[in-house]
Amino acid sequence: MTARRAVLASGTGLAGAMLLAACHQRWKLDPQDIDMRGHLPGLAFTMTDAATGKTVTAADYRGKIVILYFGYTNCPDVCPLTLYEMSKILKSLGAKAEDVRFLFVTVDPLRDTLPVLAKYIALYHMPEFVGLRGSPAQLQALASRFHAGFSVHPSSNPADYTVTHTAAAYVFNRHGKAEFICAGLSAKSPDLAGITRDLRHLVQTDRV
Repeated sequence: MTARRAVLASGTGLAGAMLLAACHQRWKLDPQDIDMRGHLPGLAFTMTDAATGKTVTAADYRGKIVILYFGYTNCPDVCPLTLYEMSKILKSLGAKAEDVRFLFVTVDPLRDTLPVLAKYIALYHMPEFVGLRGSPAQLQALASRFHAGFSVHPSSNPADYTVTHTAAAYVFNRHGKAEFICAGLSAKSPDLAGITRDLRHLVQTDRV
């Protein structure tokens, strides 16, 4: 090989290596989204789909981008705001929204029976929204898996019936691996454009 050919070959190899490195750089997430790759386990659960009454597992959502959210139907503010903002984000994705599933897991199964939960989810008219209900053990296992805090203090007096829960939405890729957390959906002024960009990027590339 001549010196010139060697230089050209070396340059081609270097360019290829640089391109490969560029392809593996992490996507720069919106400041309201938190990178969770390698920090959280993969998606795993057994629950009941409120709309169909069928038992479902994480495997039923493989091939979809999954957004996992813990809430309850009597939530006065955070939950409805989060679902409203998420509906706007999904609508902005257009046809690509079909590749996403928003799983709303109730932390208050005592009051959120399957019919109640199904009716609540249907109010948003979003086919990507799925209401899930589990037994106390199933719910606790899922929440503990992702360090999602919640507490329920039942009472015969509705005014004294209190529920608290995390407001974060956990985002997983098509293989059920954790990618990032949307921590700002219930903020006073969420950066919906930024969150939408991150979600669209994940839908298109299956990685951040």
